[in-house]
Amino acid sequence: MTLALQSAFPQTEHMIGEDRRARWTIPARAIAPLLTPSSDELVALAEAISQLDRAGMAQEAAQARNLERKVRALIPPEQGTRLAVDKEAVLEALGHAARPGPRPAAGEDVVEAIYEALKGPNLLRIMYRTREEDEPRERIVAPHGLLLGVRRYLVARDTAKGAKASLQHYRVEEIQDAECLEGSFEIDPGFNLRRHAEKGFGSYVSAQEFGEVIWRFRPDAAAHARRYVFHPTQTTQEAEDGSLIVRFHASGHLEMTWHLYSWGDAVEVVAPQALRELVHDYRRAFPALP
Repeated sequence: MTLALQSAFPQTEHMIGEDRRARWTIPARAIAPLLTPSSDELVALAEAISQLDRAGMAQEAAQARNLERKVRALIPPEQGTRLAVDKEAVLEALGHAARPGPRPAAGEDVVEAIYEALKGPNLLRIMYRTREEDEPRERIVAPHGLLLGVRRYLVARDTAKGAKASLQHYRVEEIQDAECLEGSFEIDPGFNLRRHAEKGFGSYVSAQEFGEVIWRFRPDAAAHARRYVFHPTQTTQEAEDGSLIVRFHASGHLEMTWHLYSWGDAVEVVAPQALRELVHDYRRAFPALP
C-alpha cells in the first residue's frame, strides 16, 4: 500500500521518527488537483453571488466574491483554464437569469440532460411534440443555449436538416424525454446567446414579429417606469408633458402583452400596430403599478 501511495504521489516524503515509527507525508501541493472544484460547483457559487446581488445583500455578496477569488487562487493553472471555459459555457447557457414566482415545470431528467449537453457541447436526443403534432417525435439536435423566462426555450439546430439549417426554439416543457449523446459538434460561427436573446422581449424570439417597439408611459407613471429596464437595447425620452417614451427593437408580442397588461391604463402602445391592437381594448385602471 505504501508503494502504491508513492507511485501515485512521487512527492511523498518518507521519514523515521524518534519513536522509530515510519511516517509518510504528502505535500499539500501534490493533492491540490484532488481538491479542485468542479465547473458545476463554480457555477453554483457564481449564481449564489448573483442572487445575493439581486436581493440587495451587498456585504454578503462581497464576502462570497472574496471566497470565490481565494478558491480560484488555489486551483492549479493547468486545470484553471479548463474550468474557466466550462464555467463560461454553463453561465452563458443559463443566461444569468432567475425569476421568482410561477415558473414552468419540466422533468428533472430532461433539464439535467440539456445541462450536460450544453457543457460539452454534445448532441442531444429529444422526444419533442410541436403544437401541430399529436405525438412526440425523436430529434437529434445540436444545442446552442437556453432562454429562460415565462417560458423556457432550448436554442438548437436539428441535425437532420443539415449543418446549414437555421437555429430553432424547442419549448423545454414539451420535451418529454432527453438524452445527452457521446457525439460532439461545433457551435455555429458567429452565434452569441446574449445577442440572440436580445431579439426577444422575453424568451420567445420571432423573426416575423421583430421590429421597433414604442411605449408611452403616463406622466404620473413615468418615474416608476424609469426604474425598469424593459429591454437591454432600450432608449428613453421624456416628452414635453412629462410622459416617458421607451423605444427598443424586439419580438414576442404575446409576452409584451402579458407585461403591459400589468401597467393598466398607465401605458400606451405607440408601435407596432399589431401589439397596440392586442393591448388597448383590455387596459383598465389598477390600484398599483407593477
